[in-house]
This record gives sequence, C-alpha cells and structure tokens, in this order.
Amino acid sequence: MMEREKYLKTLASYAEKPLIKVLTGVRRCGKSTILLGFAEKLISGGIKKQQIISLNFEDLALEPLKNYRALYDYLISKITDDNTQYYVFLDEIQEVDGFERVVNSLHLRKNVDIYITGSNAFFMSGELSTLLSGRYIEIPIFPLSFSEFKNAYKELPKNDLYNKYITQGAMPYLINRENSYKEIRDYYGGIYNTVLLKDVVARKKISAPDILEKVVKFLAGNIGSLNSTKKIADTLTSFGRKISVNTLESYISALIDSLLFYKVSRFDIKGKEHLKTIDKYYIADLGFRNYLLGNERDNFGSVLENIIYLELLHRGYKVSVGKIGQKEIDFVAVSELGQVEYYQVALSIRESDVFEREISALTDIKDNYPKFLLHLDPDPDSVHKGINILNALEWL
Repeated sequence: MMEREKYLKTLASYAEKPLIKVLTGVRRCGKSTILLGFAEKLISGGIKKQQIISLNFEDLALEPLKNYRALYDYLISKITDDNTQYYVFLDEIQEVDGFERVVNSLHLRKNVDIYITGSNAFFMSGELSTLLSGRYIEIPIFPLSFSEFKNAYKELPKNDLYNKYITQGAMPYLINRENSYKEIRDYYGGIYNTVLLKDVVARKKISAPDILEKVVKFLAGNIGSLNSTKKIADTLTSFGRKISVNTLESYISALIDSLLFYKVSRFDIKGKEHLKTIDKYYIADLGFRNYLLGNERDNFGSVLENIIYLELLHRGYKVSVGKIGQKEIDFVAVSELGQVEYYQVALSIRESDVFEREISALTDIKDNYPKFLLHLDPDPDSVHKGINILNALEWL
C-alpha cells in the first residue's frame, strides 16, 4: 500500500476537532486507502481497534445499512462508552439515502470523530453546506501527483518518468505493477463506465448516453482549450449529434459533479472580475483521456498544461484562467493564504517567437505577484524581467 503522507498529515491535523471530515475525489483515486492508512496510524499511536468503526458502502454485505435508520442504530450499538473517543469512517457515503441525518446526529456526540468519503460532488458542492449544517471541512483527494509518482519509480530518469506518467495514468492501483497496455486500458475503462453509468447517467436520469459520451470525448480531446457551451454544441451538431445548449450545460455539470472533469473560468486581471460564457476544461487523470482517445500521442502542450493545473489543485490553490487585454495567462493561482501567482506553460520556449509570446503576457501584468514560465526544455532555471523561468519537471 502506497502511503500518501500529505493526506495523512492533513487528516491528523483535523483529528478530534469538532468538524466532519469529508474526503472527495473521483472513483479509485485512493480515498479508501488513505482512510485505511489513517486508521493504521491511529492504532500505531495507541488507539484501540474497537474505537475505530469503518464501513465501506461499496461492500454488498452492507446493503442492509443503506437505510439511514439502520445505519444509525448500528453505529450507536458500537459506541458504547461515553468516556471513550470513537472514530467513524463512512466510505462512499453517497450510497446511503439520508446519510446526512446519521452524520449530523453523530456529530452531536462529543466523543465521535467522523470521516466520510464520496466519489461524486452532487452533495459535495453547495448542497453539502446545507446537508451538514456547515460543520465540515472538505479534503479533496486526487490521483497521484508527479512527485508521488516519482517516489514510486525512483530509478527512472525524469523524462522517462514523465512519459510513463502521461501514458500509464496516475491511479494508485497501477503503481509498481507489470501492467500491459490492455490491462491499463481495461482498468480505466472499468472506472470510466462506473462513473458514467452510476454517477452521471443514473443520478441525472440522462436519456441519451450516446450523446453524453460524445460530450466526454470532446472535452477530453480539447483539454486546455477555451470553449463556450454554444461552440461545443455547434461543433457536436456539425458532427451529426444535435444537442441544445441547455442539455449540454446539464451534461457538463453532471460530468463536473462526478469529478471526472474540472471547469476553469476566466479572470480579467485588470478588471478584477470573473468572466462568463467561455471556460477551459481539464480531466481528472490523463489515463481517462488515453482510454477515451485511444492513447493518441498529440496535443502535448495541453497535456502538460493539464498536469500543471492538477498540481496547483494538489497544492491547495484556487485556479482561474487569466485574461490581460487580448492576451491569456494560463493560470491565475490563489493560495489558501490569498497569495496570487501567475503561470504560463509551454512545451518549449527555445523558439524566440514562442518565448516572446509567453513572456509578454506576464510582463503586461503590472502587479508584483510571483510570475512563472514553465517548460520542458532541459535548460537551467533563470529569471527574465522578474519572471521565474523553470523546468516544469523540476517544479513538479
């Protein structure tokens, strides 16, 4: 089992605090394993096994507990001593109708520390605050970052590591296994079909899953591209798959809720406001893109951009696409402390016109926040007009 130290430290920092800990992330990104690892940390720190109550609702044996009242009665039967601290882990809790009644009730008990996970965001966005009365902290879990991936393959040179990262994908299950191309493809296909059928089609009652899949493939093939829903709808219609803008918006919203894709809106740096109508989309793991597009070896600039975007999320930033006049900044990243940073991403900046294009957008920004230009050229780090020019793999 791969230990993901960052997440274990985060959970430990919130342990026994009066907040419901909510772990969110796309299916199979490692949430259950992280909870298991945290339980082992608690036990190694002196907590007794009977103080930990752990349930995974993907286990068919727990089908009778998917009734909220039955679940509540079961948990109460295990919490037998008011003077003992208990840790309750409820994995894939969205499978339980009315789960929030159980969680809110348990939260009233001073000796119960609650951790829940969910694979979709239908109850992880605005609804969650209502369901859990604002008494929670959300902890996003992602597939492996590049640095986590590197720790698993220490012997690989950086460029080989990067190629493996973008071709294999970053799901923890695949680490240090002898996976054939077919096995990797089958693995991602299984996750993808579960997400699409359970988290999107079934929950949103989508009547045209074939058109939904065309939307998925379009988004996967156009990661990092600015698109409006009207433009996407028009493109799909021109391919013979007629879809209205309203239907498309509903489908994209469901795909974002499933945590398969992220939508990134534009931010006008001069006007200090978010802009509507045109957005970018990034995929949660490049393994899904490879599965959907058949490992097409193209659009490497967008692939790198997708990786940088996910890394910024890993590091806790809120991310927008920047607009400065008629120029674009790939990412405006705001840290948890409110620190702003600007990022441009390019495969190579050795061509002078490419370098000038990428750097000019950053130099047009007149504030003093840190600015970065990330690339894959094997060149030493440098600074140009106050802009940090870094190798992307070193930065990752």
